Amino acid sequence: MLLHQGIGLEAFNALPERKAVHALFECCNSVTMARHLARGRPYDSHAALFRRADALLFALPEPAVDQILDACPDVGKRPRSEKSQAEQCALWDDDAAVMAQLAQSARTYADTFGFGFVMFVGGLDAKTVLTNIDDRLHHDLETERKVLRNELAKINRSRLERMLGPEGGYQNW
Repeated sequence: MLLHQGIGLEAFNALPERKAVHALFECCNSVTMARHLARGRPYDSHAALFRRADALLFALPEPAVDQILDACPDVGKRPRSEKSQAEQCALWDDDAAVMAQLAQSARTYADTFGFGFVMFVGGLDAKTVLTNIDDRLHHDLETERKVLRNELAKINRSRLERMLGPEGGYQNW
C-alpha cells in the first residue's frame, strides 16, 4: 500500500526532495529512479512525469532492474502475504487447479529466465495470467527482458497515478 496517495501534482512538486524520493520509491522500488525523478521536478503534467519515469526505467542497467524485481511479489500473492494457495484462490475467484497450474508455470518461468514473472495484472483473472506466462515462455531472454521492462513501466504508472490522484487534483468541498 502506498503511503502517499492522491497528493496531487502541485503538492508533489512542492515536497522536500527527501520526501519526494520516498514517495517515488514507493512507486518504482528504485532509489536511483526515485532520486532522478525527484530532481527532475517540477513536472507540468502527469504525462511529463510518466514519460520521465519510463525513460529512466528503460535506461537502467540490468542489475538495477534485477533489484526492482527483488521487491516484486510472487505471482498470485501480494507482497509479504502469508496466505495459502487456497486463500489466494478466493482473492482471484479461481479454482485450486488453476492456481496450482499458475504456481507451476511461474516456477518454470523463473527457472527458464532466472527471475520471477512480472505482469501488470490490473483486474485480470488467474487464467489470463497463466496464458500470459505460457506465451512469454516462448521468448528468448533478450525479448523477455524488454517485455519485463514494459510490464514494470505499467506498474510504475499505475502507482504514480495513485500517488498523484486525478489530473487537476481532487475537488475540495
